[in-house]
Amino acid sequence: FMILPQQRRQKKEKAFREGLKKDDKVVTIGGIHGRIASVEDNYLMLEIDNNVKVKVDKSAIRADISAK
Repeated sequence: FMILPQQRRQKKEKAFREGLKKDDKVVTIGGIHGRIASVEDNYLMLEIDNNVKVKVDKSAIRADISAK
């Protein structure tokens, strides 16, 4: 019952995180808004202000707000 919807959601989240690219505007789970400066295997550099970058795990990204 519950396993199939959960697996679909996990696949969708994995595809979303793999599709992240430089200059996308995103929001983290903690509510930090920023622009992706670079993407690595398991993490990305998120620019939250001019010359202020933080290293964030890809799993901490909640949403892409580039189109908004």
